[in-house]
Amino acid sequence: MYGCTSQSDQKMIKNKKQYTNALISSTSPYLLQHAHNPVNWEEWNSEVLEKAKQEDKPIIVSIGYSSCHWCHVMEKESFEDTAVARLMNENFITIKVDREERPDVDQIYMDAIQAMGLNGGWPLNVFLTPDQKPFYGGTYFPKAGWMNLLTNVADAFENNREKIDESAEKFTQSLRLKESEKYKLEGEDYKLSTREMDQAFSNLAQKFDKVDGGVDKAPKFPMPSVWQFLATHYYQSENETALKHFEFTLKKIADGGIYDHVGGGFARYSTDGEWHVPHFEKMLYDNGQLLSLYANGYKLTKNKKFERVILETVDWLSREMLDESGGFYSALDADSEGEEGKFYVWSEKEIKGLAHEDLSLIAEYYDVSRTGNWEGKNVLRVVTEEEMLTSKYELDETGFYKKIDAFKRRALEQRDMRIRPGLDSKIIAGWNGLTLSGLSEAYQAINDESILSLASKNAKFIKNRLVSNGQLNRFPDKDMEGFLEDYAAVIQGFIKYYETTFDWEYLELAKVLLARVEAAFYDAEENLYFFTSDESENLIARKKEFFDNVIPSSNSIMAWNLIHLGTHFYDEELIKKGKSMIAQVSNLIVREPEYMSNWALTAIELSNSFAEVVIIGEDFKAFGKELNTQFLPNKILTAAAGERSSPLFEYKSAIDGKTTIYVCYDKSCKRPVSSVPEAIQQMND
Repeated sequence: MYGCTSQSDQKMIKNKKQYTNALISSTSPYLLQHAHNPVNWEEWNSEVLEKAKQEDKPIIVSIGYSSCHWCHVMEKESFEDTAVARLMNENFITIKVDREERPDVDQIYMDAIQAMGLNGGWPLNVFLTPDQKPFYGGTYFPKAGWMNLLTNVADAFENNREKIDESAEKFTQSLRLKESEKYKLEGEDYKLSTREMDQAFSNLAQKFDKVDGGVDKAPKFPMPSVWQFLATHYYQSENETALKHFEFTLKKIADGGIYDHVGGGFARYSTDGEWHVPHFEKMLYDNGQLLSLYANGYKLTKNKKFERVILETVDWLSREMLDESGGFYSALDADSEGEEGKFYVWSEKEIKGLAHEDLSLIAEYYDVSRTGNWEGKNVLRVVTEEEMLTSKYELDETGFYKKIDAFKRRALEQRDMRIRPGLDSKIIAGWNGLTLSGLSEAYQAINDESILSLASKNAKFIKNRLVSNGQLNRFPDKDMEGFLEDYAAVIQGFIKYYETTFDWEYLELAKVLLARVEAAFYDAEENLYFFTSDESENLIARKKEFFDNVIPSSNSIMAWNLIHLGTHFYDEELIKKGKSMIAQVSNLIVREPEYMSNWALTAIELSNSFAEVVIIGEDFKAFGKELNTQFLPNKILTAAAGERSSPLFEYKSAIDGKTTIYVCYDKSCKRPVSSVPEAIQQMND
């Protein structure tokens, strides 16, 4: 399941085999890419860390991942260069880290860089004292700058050691500060008022890009939880501005070059402010979350474009990212044949050969020209509204999409003959958990049975290959316990899969995994969870993931998990703990909604009426399926043919032999009803 699959990568490695370092025995595709550098790279392990102490040498920790474009650039410019390698080998202990294998190491030193007042990113290159304490670093360095820095650091370490040790100690103490101290976490009332949630939205709305959607900056990242917040805020407040910008942003992202119009799926981000030119790598964690986002977008707006995005993205996942075991791979490179985006861009001549008699329509729809819209080539993006083209070319909607889809099929066949980008075939628990949530919600939205089949295959894979003896492994076939991000995302994925299929086994399994998190990750002093278990390697700091980013913070997902699982099982301690977590961050949610957006989703649920919906009777699956097509974020849903050994089913039964729905709030139920529209009306009253 591990390895470099790109033909260009294999050729590159073959040409470099005059050098081999310790990374040759790694299972990580990223580390294997560096196995033939003349740099004496080592993996992060206790032996090499001890070696640094014994030789009293500074450490270079260089962190990246296989689909990172600038990681490849720095490797080619510096790490393959023998003069650079000589400087590194003579003066430093050199360690390469795959951030996807060791996010705990990455998290510590990314925080250190930011504490130094520097911008974070990858490749991340950090200089450490022999006892792992950071004293300087940065991201990408051009060759000349890197060599100059190596020389200066080596000189400073030899001649100004005292100052380096003093600086390193200061940064290390900063890393060890508790979140409650740094962010003044406090609060007892878990409910944010309507006024406070309106203020949070207002603070976010000030940053809206009203021309291109999203927030007004470049580069542009999709940030799914930010837009989920807008949808949920609209559900609570009926604020039309929130709904309008939500739908507008989703449409702009789907129309942009960041979306793969030929093969489906989304690139990592756009390098500009218009969603036009992507950084062409495709990451599983983005696409899993974007499935959830577009599923909720479709539930809320019934926009047909969103349905197409869901179907095409699922098709890409099953075609290019699915292991036969049912797990999903991690990423596709931005580069092929040593060139960023080469696999994805088109010349006008190529489009002519594929568009046939519809060239004018295709070129106008996808912004194709002879000179290209990016470096002489064309990044396909939608620049003309479908309604304008159907009118201009005298087509109805069906006829228009028949032509578009025929072009896409031919283009995909043509593109599949190109040399493919490298595939990072790691299967990561947390990212599969995010994707399981996405597939579950995608099925809820559009009821395509192939999506449910894919979700079921993935759920079984996680259960059978990643869960063992009540613990979750980060990777299959590798004895390495997951991090909090893995547990949080998989627990949430199991909950959402259960509420889609009503397969009780997965809700029970979510409860089992939660028990492990409570036992091994929880910090009772701060009422938050550590990123690593109490059995993990002892690093210089034990961190907590707190702010929401492209991936929501594991603590914010855990707050949601606690409240939802606690409600499913009437476990008041879990509910209380989740509410307390929200209370602690309530001021931050209002002040910084862009970086607390996933926390805000749970806060909205708690500030609104939170429904416990129970369906009981022979038609429970059909009723659940119908209910799930609606955007109803403030609920949990459970269903069965008859009474189940769950407190939610106590004293409830099908009335007069008819499938019955109970809508309850805080254990108090409304009148039982026998149709989904009646239940929805009760929830909306």
